[in-house]
Amino acid sequence: MEKFNMENLIENKLLKADQAFQEWKKVPFEEKQKLIAKAAEIFKNKAEVFGELITDEMNKPISQAISEVEKSALMMNYYADAENILGPEKIESEYKISEIHYVPKGVILGVMPWNFPFWQVLRFATPAILAGNTVVLKHASICFGSGNAIEKVFIEAGFPEGVFQNLEVGHGEVKEILEHKTIKGVSLTGSEKAGAEVAATAGKNIKKSLLELGGSDAFIVLEDADLDEAAKVGALARLQNCGQTCVAAKRFIIQRDIEFDFLPKFIQEYKKFVPADPKLKETKLAGMARPDLADDLEKQYQKALDHGAEVIIPLERISENEFIPGLIRVEEGNPVLQEELFGPLGMVMIAHNDHEALEIANNIPFGLSNSVWTKNEERQQFFIDNLESGTVNINRMTSSDPRFPFGGTKSSGYGTELSLLALKEFVTAKTILGK
Repeated sequence: MEKFNMENLIENKLLKADQAFQEWKKVPFEEKQKLIAKAAEIFKNKAEVFGELITDEMNKPISQAISEVEKSALMMNYYADAENILGPEKIESEYKISEIHYVPKGVILGVMPWNFPFWQVLRFATPAILAGNTVVLKHASICFGSGNAIEKVFIEAGFPEGVFQNLEVGHGEVKEILEHKTIKGVSLTGSEKAGAEVAATAGKNIKKSLLELGGSDAFIVLEDADLDEAAKVGALARLQNCGQTCVAAKRFIIQRDIEFDFLPKFIQEYKKFVPADPKLKETKLAGMARPDLADDLEKQYQKALDHGAEVIIPLERISENEFIPGLIRVEEGNPVLQEELFGPLGMVMIAHNDHEALEIANNIPFGLSNSVWTKNEERQQFFIDNLESGTVNINRMTSSDPRFPFGGTKSSGYGTELSLLALKEFVTAKTILGK
């Protein structure tokens, strides 16, 4: 009986989303933007409340959790002020009527992770909704509170009921929901395995999918870099959010000539990250989101050591989900390089020259983002032209910005989030021709 009631609840929510879409798609772009601006204001005003919720659910240090909510509000304001690129586009031709109309697809399913429980959801949902779609969310099971809080904000801001709904369901229900006749597309942020499963279901049912998957980003430091700045930023880039970030710097590729200058500086900065109470605003590092995730990281650490990795700083587990962050030196061929390390463990690799650094950086399944540290513009351009990733950062760590496209290549997924391009991810380009 309980399963029957759950199926009925999901069915009703999906039908509600479809009914809401029939009216929402007719609402003028500018009116949608006004509601997005209202929601952004609510998120900004309640950043501390929602930050505490994030910390309670997945252990993120409170200052980082509050910043996540504030960043989400900034992103929503970007779309609230964005140019309408979805209006009818007139094309020069021999026809009397020749236009492209951008038509929203309908109800879009979002399958979202726990590591940024507000940002990831809103990054996907805001442009999808502004384009005229409605959204149903399957959040990570430890973040149902965040999903419900986001839904309440949309209602409070004045969005019609059914435009954004949170579904409290497990992974087992995702396939059935995606196959439902009301669902017209899916956006997933998560692991390569989850992405492959969802993409297979979407493809089988001829539905659009967008995947933002894992990464093993390179942080390349060359001999003419600002070593002090690179060391400081590099430690943050690896250990922010306890290293549980798809775009975290995971492989530090250091030019051999500066190995003994850079590494001591980097180690000094790295050791400043010590686990502490996530509720304290000065805390920079807390525990991982779940004990089983800490188990997985320990197994990867041991695998790396079993295949010849050398310990620079030992990964030391001090509770069921807390670590003293570790750092290991890894050689090409170590199987751990083909995996994503999702936690406070970094890898150091040594390259003789720029070409070897590039080869090491590209020699993985992932292609999300990379960071290159050099003052030389020619060397910068070499890496810009040849790195296989959705983003290349010069003398900075990776961080997403609403103004610029975000997405990966290779096993890091496909499709675009953020920027104006995201508005066209879940629309159909409809050609209109007439004599």
